[in-house]
Amino acid sequence: MKAVWYESQGPAKEVLVHGDMQAPSPKEGEVLVRLRASGVNPSDVKMRAGLRPGGMPFPRIIPHSDGAGEIEAVGEGVDKGRIGEKVWIWNGQWQRPFGTCAEYIALPANQAVALPATVGFEEGACFGIPALTASHAVTCDGLPEGKRVLVTGGAGAVGHYAIQMAKLSGAEVFTTVSGSDKAAYAEYAGADHCINYREEDVAEVILEKTGGKGIDRLIEVEFGENLPVTLKVMAPGGIIAAYGSAKQLEPVLPFNQFLFNNLTLHTLIVYQLDEKTRASAIGHLHRWVEQGVLRHSIAASFPLEETAAAHELVESANKMGSVIVTP
Repeated sequence: MKAVWYESQGPAKEVLVHGDMQAPSPKEGEVLVRLRASGVNPSDVKMRAGLRPGGMPFPRIIPHSDGAGEIEAVGEGVDKGRIGEKVWIWNGQWQRPFGTCAEYIALPANQAVALPATVGFEEGACFGIPALTASHAVTCDGLPEGKRVLVTGGAGAVGHYAIQMAKLSGAEVFTTVSGSDKAAYAEYAGADHCINYREEDVAEVILEKTGGKGIDRLIEVEFGENLPVTLKVMAPGGIIAAYGSAKQLEPVLPFNQFLFNNLTLHTLIVYQLDEKTRASAIGHLHRWVEQGVLRHSIAASFPLEETAAAHELVESANKMGSVIVTP
């Protein structure tokens, strides 16, 4: 099979190799998926660049955890009726050496989820991390119907889904963006209020628009960096679902302020969801997809041999939507 891999960490164009590898065979309990699309996420490019702890966990890595395609073969114990089924993939390269940046992947059968009929492969390759993170963050404390929800980084891949999901759940949605083009993109997703954090005082705008009541739910991409604003805008009893804090990996938690405002902090990483929680997040996601009310945004699609360019686009942060590689 054709694949892209790396055997050392560093810049994309220096370490990513496009070539031929032996295609895998499905073991007991596994399926073999012919991949048609592979999603490129920030976690993938950080691992390849050496920006995540742990170094190289395997001598050779095929990157990317998200993908979509068709089941071509099944291992012992898996229903042969699944052959030919269109699926999307979660945790393709989580704690495993070979991910979705290849023509084939073999992985446990439950990690290949039936793709709703209305969704294409490129859109399905956005489900594993962006859409599932948003679904869990928005719904893990119950649907936010009638709540005031703030989604930070509303032009990001997770933020784009989270805005839609919060709005579809009946929330009033606030979001932060860095420019007018990203504000328009967030408004297209359904945001009621877009705040340019480079030009406006985020806390002042939110408190003005909420009559001083503040935010009930926060979907947070940069917990540590945004904490000073968070403490100003959260309503008593508010809930924070934080899925990132890359700019401040070890923020100081002001316990007393959390305590006396009765705030709840949920940290979440989609790779580590238990079976019941993941099933719930997938259920909400599929319900919205099957209703035809969820929009998917593809910023760019690259052929497999141009994976390095795809990684560079994700690293640049100069995009709106997901980046896809097509094996």
